[in-house]
Amino acid sequence: MNAKQTKDGWKVDFRVGGKEGKRYRKTCKTKSEAERYQKFVEAQFIANGRPWNDKPKDSRTLSELVELWSKHFGVKLKKHHARRLKLDQIVLALGNPIAAQLTQKQWSEYVANRILEGRKPATVNESSLFLGAVYNGLQRIGITDYDNPIKSVSKVKHRQTEMTFLSHEQIDTLLSCLTYECRLVAEICLSTGARWGEANDLTASRVQNNKVTYSDTKNGKNRSVPIVDDLYRRLKIHASNVGQNKLFPPQMKAFYEGLELSGIELPKGQKTHVLRHTFASHFIINGGNILSLQKILGHSDISMTMRYAHLSPDHLIDATKFNPLASSGHNMDKKKVI
Repeated sequence: MNAKQTKDGWKVDFRVGGKEGKRYRKTCKTKSEAERYQKFVEAQFIANGRPWNDKPKDSRTLSELVELWSKHFGVKLKKHHARRLKLDQIVLALGNPIAAQLTQKQWSEYVANRILEGRKPATVNESSLFLGAVYNGLQRIGITDYDNPIKSVSKVKHRQTEMTFLSHEQIDTLLSCLTYECRLVAEICLSTGARWGEANDLTASRVQNNKVTYSDTKNGKNRSVPIVDDLYRRLKIHASNVGQNKLFPPQMKAFYEGLELSGIELPKGQKTHVLRHTFASHFIINGGNILSLQKILGHSDISMTMRYAHLSPDHLIDATKFNPLASSGHNMDKKKVI
């Protein structure tokens, strides 16, 4: 068997019946398909039988593939039911086509329709990611033998969300408007860069040795962040007062009320998350290392953390040192402007 891999797939090139026999050449998607083709042609040379036929077309619908993905991959995800619900919605919107026959045009129309409905670009791109994971995952374990048909459809471009952070004065104002337990949750976020849910769900057992440990996080990894003595002491006192492992009841409504009372205006969608942005922004402004910040925030991708890099004092100083006027010796202060 002489199947060779090329940039277009697996190629076989052979003759049947000796040097003068008919030459057969074919490029297949997989090595096994190429080998089957050659074996079939050689067998038919003796039987003088029917021509070569490719494997039967995969007639499974998109909903069937989603079901298979759910069985092999989805059940392992932390938010399996939420992911499955989104995939089912995509299948319904597409009309549950034959999965192997889904075209880039169909997907592009789906994307355009979602944008016209007012969906955010990030939400639409997430749909592409989720459906692509179905195709890629099933191909990887051999349940399908064709490529992800939507992989070449471009993501929807969108502006980076405006991120703001609180000044020291705004922090003091906000904290003064919060109830005791809500203020403790906010201080945890401001001290450790935690998401609101991570801080609000803390248990007494996760506050030990001047550290707060977050588990069941967004990326599935635990992380521990040190806190100052005063906050640690107040958390331990609070834990002893509540008399149970869970430290706080839900505090988001109380935070919204305190934020409104403070008079601080924030960009849309940034209410509790402004505390995490505030921690990260002040961390970099005060000279913190971007890699350390990545670990503290629990970002799996450094590109997420790099959103804060422009706040680095070194970055700002470099702007005055390395701009083209500085490097060429120009200095407006030395020139008389007429």
